[in-house]
Amino acid sequence: MKRIEGEAPVFEKLGLTRMAQALAAHAGSRVEVVARNVANADTPGFRAMDLPAFASVYDDGGFSLRGTRPGHIVNENSHSSSPVMSGSGMAVNGNDVSLDQQMMKAIEARQSHEMALAVYRSTSAIIRTSLGRNN
Repeated sequence: MKRIEGEAPVFEKLGLTRMAQALAAHAGSRVEVVARNVANADTPGFRAMDLPAFASVYDDGGFSLRGTRPGHIVNENSHSSSPVMSGSGMAVNGNDVSLDQQMMKAIEARQSHEMALAVYRSTSAIIRTSLGRNN
C-alpha cells in the first residue's frame, strides 16, 4: 500500500488504537518504576514510587498540540504521568518498599499490557477482514 505524504497510517487515525498504544506505554513505564522499587527494596531511606492510574492520565488529545521537548508546549490541562510516592509503612531503616505490593503492581501492569495488545490484535484483524485479507 502506497503511503501518501502527510497522511497518517490507518492505525494512527483510530482512537481505539491510540488508546491501546498509550495503555501499553503506560504499562511499560509502570513496570520500570516497579522494577526500580524492587531493586531498591533494601536501600535505607528509599521511598516506593508508582505511576498514577492510566484513566487519570490518559487524554485523547483530539487536535491538541504536542510538545517535542520539555517546556516546549505547556498545556495546563495535561496530567503528568510522573512517578509519585506510593509507600505505605516505613521500616526501621526508612525504606517503605513492600515486595508484596510491588509484585501486585507488576501483575496489574502486565495485565494492562496484555489488554492493550489484545485490542490492537482485534483491531488489526477487523481491518484485515474488512479489506478481504483473512491472513
